[in-house]
Amino acid sequence: MRVRIDLPVGSQAKMYLLCSNAHLLLVHRNPTSPLFFKEYIMEVTIYDTPNTMKIFLDTADTQEIKDGYDTGLIDGVTTNPSLIMKSGRDPEEVYQELIDYGIPDISMEVVGSDEVMLAEGRRLANKFGKNATIKVPCTPEGLWVCKQLSRELIRVNVTLIFSPAQAILSAKAGAKYVSPFVGRVDDNSFGGLCLIKDIANIYCTQNIHTEILGASIRNVRDVGRAFEYGANVCTLPTGVFHKMYKHVLTDAGLAQFDKDWKKVQEGLDL
Repeated sequence: MRVRIDLPVGSQAKMYLLCSNAHLLLVHRNPTSPLFFKEYIMEVTIYDTPNTMKIFLDTADTQEIKDGYDTGLIDGVTTNPSLIMKSGRDPEEVYQELIDYGIPDISMEVVGSDEVMLAEGRRLANKFGKNATIKVPCTPEGLWVCKQLSRELIRVNVTLIFSPAQAILSAKAGAKYVSPFVGRVDDNSFGGLCLIKDIANIYCTQNIHTEILGASIRNVRDVGRAFEYGANVCTLPTGVFHKMYKHVLTDAGLAQFDKDWKKVQEGLDL
């Protein structure tokens, strides 16, 4: 999209690009030159950018998801076979219950050979429609499935991302999301947050629209850093999500406000 903005003579314009996938071309006529007319002219090239700052819950516990969604701050859910097993429920019952509750984006993982994953991905997408994001591993088979499904306009989340190279291949395969595992990278003496930054820089340079979905995030500090470094989405255990509200200074401030308000009320009563 190209937008022309005409500014009056003598005005000053400042533009701050906060989105990583944006490019700015500024063309102006110098007021001191003979070519000066009545306006500065700016041409801004804005590339469609993904929605940013989304928070997903990483669980298959439907009550926890519903409670989180009721806050108005949750945008979707990620699941995997381990989380489904922990819930002790049939995965498709879980998916349907969440869809009926209004959850708009649910990552549903498929496993097996390439043909098995492709067939299962198509079946889930057909059954659950626009709410379904098919989750595949970053393997040759998984990326082949991603390519086929993305051609059919089915959202795909490529999981188990541990390197920029894997993120590059996933984007080329048409992934909607790539899921770098921050905590697991940290466990292996590498920087999980630096991985997010590296992927974001590559995607920005190449104008890639695949969204970075930070996974395996274990503390509140890493949520902020993941978004700072370029993640579009963070998927969180419910415990980490609820801790985002908390800060010792907030608690102290509220306690002081309550104390002072009681004094005000006592003064009014007099």
